[in-house]
Amino acid sequence: MKTSIIIKRIAKAAFIIQLFFLVTSCKDYLNIDNYFDDEFNIDSAFSNARNMEAYMWGAAAMFPDESRTIRGNYTPGPMATDEGFNGLTGAGTTNIYYGMDFATGNITPDKFGGLNQWGNYYKIIRKCNLILQNLQKPKDITSTDRLRIEGYTRFIRAYAYYNILVDYGPPILLGDEVVNTNESMEYYDRPRSTYDEAMEYTCAEFEKAGTLMPPDVGLLNFGRPTRGAAFAMIARLRLIHASPLYNGGNAARSYFGNWMRKTDGVHYVSQQYDESRWAVAAAAAKRVMDMGKYQLYTVPADNMTAQLPSGVTSDPNFYGSYPNGALGIDAFKSYSDIFTGESVAAINPEFIWGVSAPYINTDINQGAFPPTLGGWGRFCVTQKVVDAYLMEDGRSIQEARGDTYFESVADLPAGGTFNDLFTEQSKTFSGYPLNAGVYKMYANREMRFYASVGFNEAVWQALSTSDAALQNHTAKYYFQDLDGRGGVSASSPNYPITGYIIKKWVHSYDAKTGTGARTLPKFYPIIRYAEILLSYAEALNNLNGSHTVKMGEREYTMSRDVEEIKKAFNQVRYRAGLPGLSPSQLTSAGTVQKELVRERMVEFLWENRRFYDVRRWGMYEETEREPIMGMNPDGATKEAYYRRVIPGTSSFLTREVNKRLNWVPIPRSEMRRLPSADQNPGYN
Repeated sequence: MKTSIIIKRIAKAAFIIQLFFLVTSCKDYLNIDNYFDDEFNIDSAFSNARNMEAYMWGAAAMFPDESRTIRGNYTPGPMATDEGFNGLTGAGTTNIYYGMDFATGNITPDKFGGLNQWGNYYKIIRKCNLILQNLQKPKDITSTDRLRIEGYTRFIRAYAYYNILVDYGPPILLGDEVVNTNESMEYYDRPRSTYDEAMEYTCAEFEKAGTLMPPDVGLLNFGRPTRGAAFAMIARLRLIHASPLYNGGNAARSYFGNWMRKTDGVHYVSQQYDESRWAVAAAAAKRVMDMGKYQLYTVPADNMTAQLPSGVTSDPNFYGSYPNGALGIDAFKSYSDIFTGESVAAINPEFIWGVSAPYINTDINQGAFPPTLGGWGRFCVTQKVVDAYLMEDGRSIQEARGDTYFESVADLPAGGTFNDLFTEQSKTFSGYPLNAGVYKMYANREMRFYASVGFNEAVWQALSTSDAALQNHTAKYYFQDLDGRGGVSASSPNYPITGYIIKKWVHSYDAKTGTGARTLPKFYPIIRYAEILLSYAEALNNLNGSHTVKMGEREYTMSRDVEEIKKAFNQVRYRAGLPGLSPSQLTSAGTVQKELVRERMVEFLWENRRFYDVRRWGMYEETEREPIMGMNPDGATKEAYYRRVIPGTSSFLTREVNKRLNWVPIPRSEMRRLPSADQNPGYN
């Protein structure tokens, strides 16, 4: 259970929460008789400030756990796109891998692979509207507390609409209306908003919330949103709104050209390109940057830090200490510590909004650990992800092939043999051990690769257990090895079907079995400062002219400022121990966009951004039509294992690409009650 903001429960008010939040099943978001008779206890709920605040946090507690993205998940998540894969899938509504159902097209208005949250979000919205309607009722509430509660309530309501908007598309906007119970069906029937209407409303609500919410919440209330979280959510939404799928052009026409509201014939998604949206997105990100509260998390270099390659430090355009270059920090720890539990999330300056996430240890890391260490060993990343990581000197694998990147005998100098494709020496950097004999595809890669991906013959340290046999375990995924498909059991799903495991949240001390085994508490970033920097760079990069935008109380003039793009983008690259964009790259908006696409894929790996990114860019069909690739799980020898294959032959491994999979469908049971509302394209 979450212990976050949006889920934070106040112990001294537990009895109030139990009284007011007894919930029974309900399939219709407007027909709430069986859900909760809010009016029945309204005098008690809002009789004093404490009860009202408890009611508010009880509404917030209804949000799903944001870290639950891959198993029993509320959102399509990593497995619904090209960054994640799992060999196990189920049938019907019992499948706990919602992303895999999404990837295989097993989502219809009658069947969901995961939990349907449409109705739940409207329950939250109704509770928020009740609070706003009754803000004046508590006799003991101070003006300060009233404004604070209003700010949080507006944030919670906006966050519910945000979730509908990104997963279901345009919502039905209720404004401040508290929908009555026991009305005729005609009363509940309303049309959906357009995408633009919903975007403007949701951003406006986050704006109002941000002006009323506190700038800080203190260590004990980590997880509650702040003013910065509200403004950061606006920045995320504005970038989505400016992107090709929702901003006219070929992508918008291809996906939504024929989708019009039947009540008035208006396009749900604008078919007219508006460049100024990019300026609004840039200004929204810049406002967060100008708050001066956030920065990328870094760890100073020490004697264990790997030396930067000469290609990173020799070029005068890149040379310098962080943030003006990659020197002076430990790139591995600076990235890895954000996720493993090593850094204190409550004081991590990169966390604009994050939550405590025990789910990461119980499910994500459980699914990552090798079976010999008590895990499932099946939560995979793809070969495409592995290929996206740069070499340690900043070159792509294509640029470094035959020099520092070796995948096949053809990459070797004349006379090279298969045995030459493996490293000869072990090494340790930043506490990370890399064995001798590792396939050279995995050598000399950038630090985020080692912090994020578990590959064949990678070491799992498990240092909290005192059982020496379990410490520093080398996971071997060859067919007959203990962590491979045949070694576990030929019929077991507990093996990495692509040959790569998500290792991003695993601390060196984390252990699942053995004497003294424990795992460090984990935290999940809902939005972090790296996203703001890359969003700012992307928004600026898409401008051709100059635009003046008012954001809050300030005006921003935005244009394609190369120095601003470089400064924002390069901070993220330098933190990874890499060179930044070169002057020649910066001259081309297309080249910069290509680098941004790569950067967001690796920087936010499995942070629930990729699914939405490839769609907003209008790249969904392009990216998903590429087959999922990996190493050969049926390979019992090195020669057989280290071959790129499409893993598995079962029908469930065939990924479906369909325009309708841009969004989740509204459940058919809801649509029957809402004859004025239109279903999402492709689900009729």
